[in-house]
Amino acid sequence: MVAFIVRRLIQSVFVLLLVSLIAFSLLQIIPGDPAVIMLGSEASPGQIEALRHELWLDQPLPLQYFHWLTNFLQGNWGQSVLYHESVASLILTRIPVTFYLGLVALLLSTLVSIPFGVISAVRRGNWLDSVISVGANLGMAIPIFWLGILGIYLFALKLGWLPVQGYTSPFENFGQSIRQLIMPAICLAVVPLASLTRQTRSSMLEVIRQDYIRTARSKGLKESAVITSHALKNAIIPVITLLGLQLRNLVGGSVLVEQVFNIPGMGRLMVASVFNKDFVTVQGTIMVVAVVVALANLLVDISYGYFDPRIRYDN
Repeated sequence: MVAFIVRRLIQSVFVLLLVSLIAFSLLQIIPGDPAVIMLGSEASPGQIEALRHELWLDQPLPLQYFHWLTNFLQGNWGQSVLYHESVASLILTRIPVTFYLGLVALLLSTLVSIPFGVISAVRRGNWLDSVISVGANLGMAIPIFWLGILGIYLFALKLGWLPVQGYTSPFENFGQSIRQLIMPAICLAVVPLASLTRQTRSSMLEVIRQDYIRTARSKGLKESAVITSHALKNAIIPVITLLGLQLRNLVGGSVLVEQVFNIPGMGRLMVASVFNKDFVTVQGTIMVVAVVVALANLLVDISYGYFDPRIRYDN
């Protein structure tokens, strides 16, 4: 198992190096002078030259990349042209907000979707299966921004039950934080919940037809033990793969949800940085999201070895 984890970790390092090359290339592939683009045409030649020197744009490309990567590994991610503060402090401020929102949405979608998928598979063909399947299909088709706007109109403007927008830290005002979190978390959880439900149902239907399930039942095991200990554990591998893809929301967040509900998270930071040509901040956010995605994929690979020993032994 240790060798399995080490191999996956080495692969993740190579992936991150490739992503770092892509992030670094942002300043090289844009047409024109990056310093002029970031500062604007009204900037003085002295300001432009100072920014070029700060970003090492006056040095050879290999030296630029080595300097940029070294600074990134040391936590020096540059200065934001848009916000006039360090990129590291910006990201450290936004990450807890998106992590809080993404974690709640992830827990909500996971805790609801897996039981729904199991029930739908076990009760295949009856009315409960039909209701869950139709709901999952609707969840896959509903646009998140439309659902958010509809929620604001109904629960905030018409009924007055929930706030329209904003974010409050749970350490400042827990009650207000929960009220502000309900609609964004549900909107962010809808698509993962629907896709995980469909995948769980599909995997369970494939597993419960296997001979070893019939053997377990013929031995007199309780139906609950057959489903949880035999069927679900073998059907969970594809679900874990899909669940791992949702972990990127812990940092990447949902741009649409954060825009609709005016939440100061990583999604809004990336959008604002792109539209305002703050490429230094874009580089930092890309690398942070890449690190989280790589770690999520590593955790998924390790979980494969835990749930299916054949994968661990084959590797």
